[in-house]
Amino acid sequence: MSSVNFPVLIVDDFSTMRRIIRHLLVQIGFTQIEEARDGAEALKKMRRSPVKLVFSDWNMTPMSGLDLVREMQADEQLHDTPLIMITSEARWEKVKTAKEVGVANFIVKPFNAETLKRKIETAIGRPLD
Repeated sequence: MSSVNFPVLIVDDFSTMRRIIRHLLVQIGFTQIEEARDGAEALKKMRRSPVKLVFSDWNMTPMSGLDLVREMQADEQLHDTPLIMITSEARWEKVKTAKEVGVANFIVKPFNAETLKRKIETAIGRPLD
């Protein structure tokens, strides 16, 4: 597996989920992986050191993944950064809402490295290898 040389950010309030996503990203070949516990911390990190792709949980407090996307869309520096929303429920209304606010792609838990890779490729508009 070749290495993927661009920075990504995992945003999830559960450290176990961040660790699982990190492990899958490493399997795919990512080497520059940052983490944040919530949307507010993610915004601070992205403004300090831009990333090329964000993975965010939907249900977090105090700032949900949806709120994070809205903040990113309103920020001149961040509005072009694709975000892949991760959730445990795949109701059509949620997917529709996420797409309307600017989510690049959607992943339902549980998922594997191959699914994650396909979602990333769709979000960034090109193959990883």
